[in-house]
Amino acid sequence: MDIVEIASLDDERVAAFSRLTEAQLRNRIEPEQGVFIAESPKVIQRALDAGMVALSFLMERDKLELARPLVAQACAQQNAASLPVYTGESEVLALLTGFELTRGVLCAMRRPALPDVQNLLATCRDGGIARRVAVLEGIVDHTNVGALFRSAAALGIDAVLVTPTCCDPLYRRCVRVSMGTVFQVPWTRIGSSLADWPEAGLALLSREGFRTVALALSDDAHSIDAPELAAEDRLALVLGTEGDGLAASTIASCDYVAKIPMREGVDSLNVAAASAVAFWQLRV
Repeated sequence: MDIVEIASLDDERVAAFSRLTEAQLRNRIEPEQGVFIAESPKVIQRALDAGMVALSFLMERDKLELARPLVAQACAQQNAASLPVYTGESEVLALLTGFELTRGVLCAMRRPALPDVQNLLATCRDGGIARRVAVLEGIVDHTNVGALFRSAAALGIDAVLVTPTCCDPLYRRCVRVSMGTVFQVPWTRIGSSLADWPEAGLALLSREGFRTVALALSDDAHSIDAPELAAEDRLALVLGTEGDGLAASTIASCDYVAKIPMREGVDSLNVAAASAVAFWQLRV
């Protein structure tokens, strides 16, 4: 390992871990692809297993031996003799990053190019076409997006589509909360501007053979266990932002509207919890 001792908070070599915002990581360090930060050995391992390219590591000194296999794997995947491994006292690193390192290890990784929607839907994790996908409309809470990905990975969702107003699934907290499942579940953005959703995006899904179901608290909504929903061969579950839920135009344009039956006095579930229920109920 190419171990580099860090003693200063101003060291430019670790700017990716300390001073740059998420927007700067996406655009400034690597204009074409950008950079994201993976946190904790388990998450880094899943990222490497998915083919992510490591650029450098930052870790507490007492984690060097624990992380040695990760560094070796990252080097082998790139045919590189070594990668920078920045280290220092835990107190210094906490000041440097602004937070206590989760399990003492961070890795800066190259942001992968996203596939287009059609290619993503043509192949899923088991080699066949995607039959169940989740569409995230305007969900901005990083914890919720991470939890959604974890449920998608566990409950058989073949792909996740992220609308232009949804937060970045490769944001550090999203990646951590997902336990690295953002590298296991295929995902991409469905549109790059506000004009691309919902009309154009829903039309694209229809052309690809999907029926769409809006998860919303409408009085005329189907129950989530309605047999006609489960019978659909290809189904896209559309989930909305915290608080306001899906836009009215999205609900009106979907093929179905469905809700999870609630006991009296409770009107809704958190979007991450609701997604897990829907994913389980409508799995194939």
